[in-house]
Amino acid sequence: MKTKRHQIENRKLKIENTPIVWQPSNAVRWMIVCIGCMGMMIAGCAQQHQPRIGVLLPDEYNTPDGMILAPDGNIYLDCPNYNQPEYPGKLLRITKDDIVEEVFTYPAHPKTGKSAPLGIDVGPDGNFYVTDNQSFYDKNNQSRLLRVIMQKGKAVRCEVLVTGFVESNAVSCRPEGVYVTETQMDPSAWPLPSGVYRFRYNEFAGEPIELKPGGKDAHLIVRLATGNPDWRVGANGMGFDSKGNMYVCNFGEATLMRYTFDASGAISGSEIFASGQGMESCDGIKFDPKNDDMFVADFAGNAVHRIDKNGKVTTVWKNANDSDGIGGLLDRPSEVCLRGNKLYISNIDLPVKGNRYDPLHTISVIDVGGR
Repeated sequence: MKTKRHQIENRKLKIENTPIVWQPSNAVRWMIVCIGCMGMMIAGCAQQHQPRIGVLLPDEYNTPDGMILAPDGNIYLDCPNYNQPEYPGKLLRITKDDIVEEVFTYPAHPKTGKSAPLGIDVGPDGNFYVTDNQSFYDKNNQSRLLRVIMQKGKAVRCEVLVTGFVESNAVSCRPEGVYVTETQMDPSAWPLPSGVYRFRYNEFAGEPIELKPGGKDAHLIVRLATGNPDWRVGANGMGFDSKGNMYVCNFGEATLMRYTFDASGAISGSEIFASGQGMESCDGIKFDPKNDDMFVADFAGNAVHRIDKNGKVTTVWKNANDSDGIGGLLDRPSEVCLRGNKLYISNIDLPVKGNRYDPLHTISVIDVGGR
C-alpha cells in the first residue's frame, strides 16, 4: 500500500510548542576559546578569512549538512546524523544570535528505520522541501523528497512527495517548481550517471510520485556523467542566479555546470562554467545576492571557494584534512550559507578518504565582508 502523503505511517507528528534550545555551558565556552587559540596557532598567522567556530553542536546533531537562509532571517539546518545514526535526523534553526533551536525530528523511513534529511529549501508556500537521502542505508531507490509543513514558525507535519531516488541530494525551490539533484542514478554504471529532476507544485496531490528507475523518468531534465574513480559522486549542490540560470555541481569532476532555459522552461543550453582552479570537488553552493558570485564547499579539498560571474575561482580558505574542526578549521565541509557578511559552513565530517569522525561537531563561520 502506498504511503499517504498527508500522514506518514497514518499519523500526524506531534511537535512541542516550545523549541529545544542548546547553548554550551560557560566551561564549554571557555574550552572553545582555548581551542580556538590553538587552532589559530596550528593554521598559522591569522588571515583575513580565518574561520572560527560559529556554532558548536552536541552529539544529537552530529552530521550538519544542508542549510538555507529563510525569509525570517534564521538559518535552517538539516542534520542527517549519519555519523551516529542512533540519533534521528533533525531540523534545526540557527537564530540571528547564532543560538541553536530544534525545530523538528524527521520520521524514520518505513523500510530502513532511519531518517536522513540532507538538502533543504523554502518553497513559495513557506514550507520546507527536503531530500531524504537514504543511500547511506540502502541504495535500492529508497531516497525521497519530503515537505515539512510550517505554521507560525512551527513544524506541524511531514509529507512524502516523491519516492524512488537512489540518492536525492540538493533541492531548489523556484516559482515554477522544485528541482532535485540525484547524485547516483545507477551506482553500478560507469561513468557514473546522475542528474536533475523537476517537479511542478500541482503534481504534489494525492499519492507520492513514484520515479521510474535508471534515469527513465520524464521528470529528469539534466543528465551528468562522472568519470573520477576516486570520487564516485555526481550531481550534488545546485543553485540559480538572478537571471534564472541553473548551476549544478559535478562533485567528482570538480566542475560547476551552467544550464539555461527557453521560454517554455525546457533546457536550451549547457556549458562548463568553472572547473578545477584549486577545486578538488564541488559540493554545496550558495549565491551572493549582491553580485551573483557564489560560494562553494569543497569537501575533498577541505576548502571553501568563491566563483565570480566569469567562472574565476578564488580560494577563501583551505586547511589540512582531518583537522578535527579545532578552532573552526574546516572538517570535510559540505554546505555553505551566506547571512549578511558571515559565511556559514557545515562540517559534515564523514569518515572517508583518510578523515576520521571526531566528537567536535561544528558550523564554521568566515567573515567575508570584504568579499
